Amino acid sequence: MGNVLELKKETVRMVKPKRISVSSKRQITIPKEFYDELKINDEVLCQIIDGALVIKPVEEDVDFSEFILRDLINEGYEGEELLQEFAYRKSQIRPALQQLIAENRDHQIYSNTEDFFNELDDEDKDE
Repeated sequence: MGNVLELKKETVRMVKPKRISVSSKRQITIPKEFYDELKINDEVLCQIIDGALVIKPVEEDVDFSEFILRDLINEGYEGEELLQEFAYRKSQIRPALQQLIAENRDHQIYSNTEDFFNELDDEDKDE
């Protein structure tokens, strides 16, 4: 698959560049035209490439199903018991990720941009 952030070589419709401001909290607002053109949803991927900040929409969610099934099969689950345990473990992914985020919050490390920006919004309301 290669680097997720690898730039495509094809020619695409160019949107006129826009100068945008950066807040004191390092936040930017993506212009609506860019947001719509890229079909951005909840998250974007950011990377510095040759001195440029590249922001790309996240195109796919990470699906842990194959990893969960492999573990369950290795643990000896089969039939209906396999289905029940798979459903349970899959339902535990989001809470586990949220717990990791909460544990790292004291160190200001965020593994989810939604939580990062929600915390910034909460700080804005407190001021």
